[in-house]
Amino acid sequence: MCDVDGEICCESVTQHAVQTSPLTAKVASAEAQTEVPFHELKYTNQSLQIKSIPDWKVEEVQQWSCLEQFSQEMRLCLRAEEFDGQVLLALTEEDVRDLRYKLAYKLTFGEMKRFWQTVFHLQYQWQQQQDQQLLHEQQLKLQSNGALSTTTLPLMLGISSHLAQSSRGNVFITAPVVAPPPESCPCPSVRDRGSSFSMSDTLQGKNKRCVSPEYFKTAISLGYSFVVTWITSFVMVIVHERVPDMKRYPPLPDIFLDNVPHIPWAFNMCEITGTLLFTIWLFVLIFHKYRMVLLRRFFALAGTVFLLRCVTMLITSLSVPGTHLQCNQKDFAIDDPNVDVFGALVIRMTRAYRIWSGLGMSIQGVRTCGDYMFSGHTVALTLLNFFITEYTPRNLYFLHTLTWLLNMFGIFFILAAHEHYSIDVFVAFYITSRLFLYYHTLSNNRALMQSDSTRTRIWFPMFSYFENSVDGIIPNEFDTTSSLIDSLVQQVIRIKDHIALILNRIWLARTFSTSSINMFENSDHDTRNHFPSKPTSNLQLRISSTPVLGNASKQQMKPSTADANVSPFTSAANDLRNHLSEKKVL
Repeated sequence: MCDVDGEICCESVTQHAVQTSPLTAKVASAEAQTEVPFHELKYTNQSLQIKSIPDWKVEEVQQWSCLEQFSQEMRLCLRAEEFDGQVLLALTEEDVRDLRYKLAYKLTFGEMKRFWQTVFHLQYQWQQQQDQQLLHEQQLKLQSNGALSTTTLPLMLGISSHLAQSSRGNVFITAPVVAPPPESCPCPSVRDRGSSFSMSDTLQGKNKRCVSPEYFKTAISLGYSFVVTWITSFVMVIVHERVPDMKRYPPLPDIFLDNVPHIPWAFNMCEITGTLLFTIWLFVLIFHKYRMVLLRRFFALAGTVFLLRCVTMLITSLSVPGTHLQCNQKDFAIDDPNVDVFGALVIRMTRAYRIWSGLGMSIQGVRTCGDYMFSGHTVALTLLNFFITEYTPRNLYFLHTLTWLLNMFGIFFILAAHEHYSIDVFVAFYITSRLFLYYHTLSNNRALMQSDSTRTRIWFPMFSYFENSVDGIIPNEFDTTSSLIDSLVQQVIRIKDHIALILNRIWLARTFSTSSINMFENSDHDTRNHFPSKPTSNLQLRISSTPVLGNASKQQMKPSTADANVSPFTSAANDLRNHLSEKKVL
């Protein structure tokens, strides 16, 4: 071994290995005569024996790394981090990954993977020798019937955290697969498929989580968003009644509005861009595998932002941003003295319904004033843009660029139409983007599983409720058209079977009810035949038994002369009654 200017050379190591043991001859003879692979003959050197791995020092590990022909960067890493034999035996795949992603060593992916496979094979060989030694000691104990005690080394093996099948060279390593604990989530998990000791599979599996649809939570988020939109529409009616007079309160100074001329058709263009973004988002929802989670998050964030907008609109009334806007308090004022409080509430709710049904869009004929701080159109554009870019693959650069352009052009159209102040648009974009990022940062990093999750549950109770079963990042996986149609067909079949089961239960209940009524009729008939001294007619017996059997039985107990039209249930009951009477005669 030599170390010149921080570099490690393996020439002396190789020469030492050749001098101490005829390695080349063994390799040649092994390849020519036997099927033993080369890596099983590497450690025949007396200084590098498998059974003495726990006693390896840093120098022996360096010698081993040279024999395995690792790169210079890997050998420098092993020396700088002081890898010895026990460290090699306790090494896990997560530790190997940390060499690059946490300790910032310039290791390639292939180098890390080859290193881990080699270390795993080394750990497995050492474990096999320990198992053979333990088995040999047990056999000796059985033969001698003595109290032979076995000693085990207190070492932690890195392969103990992996359960699957792996191969290296001609040696196939198989470990038993332990069944995972039962989970309430119906979707498949990575642990159900096992691990294959592949670092690429592990890195890809980090984003695969077991996510349940949780339809009830999605319905709750939809109801929350529905209520907030109604509150927003009602507040828009109130703020229109309180809009400042344009003669007394002219438009406020604004850098953008004062320097950009008014474009009359710009606001309609803004709503058209929003409609296009909503169409793209609708397609993403339809084909995304975890569409329920996406809907739940969209409704939760949209409801929260618009609820905050209600507060900012209500507490401060800004003047109209442009003189072209025909805004007046008398438009929504209720000046009729004959209208009471309830009547005024009904009028306001009617106006709020018009705003709500038109989605607050001018192309739907909705015109309101006073709802300036902050811009609802900017909120909708920003939310749609962020959700589309978040839940579509990263390589769809054209789609992401398009959504960002639509978002920015929509904001420009709002300002060009002079429908909002610049501060309205800026605050709307900032609040919406921050809430989106905070929400997804907490959910992706499993904030509810951390030690300080109590603070998150207190300040974000809705987030805690919606995300308590989501374990990490939602993978961007999509259904194909055929799989989507198949799932829809399966849902329809499932609903049909459920309805058929309910109808079948109702039919069986009615059939057994009719049979029990006829059995009571037969028992009454037998009683009349055995006791003729009591002149009680069949009709009187039926009438006397109606309080016990209830109203549903009265129609079945009418005299037989009135049963002209016999239903299928009645005919079945008559057959059962005849069968019972024949049994009694026999």
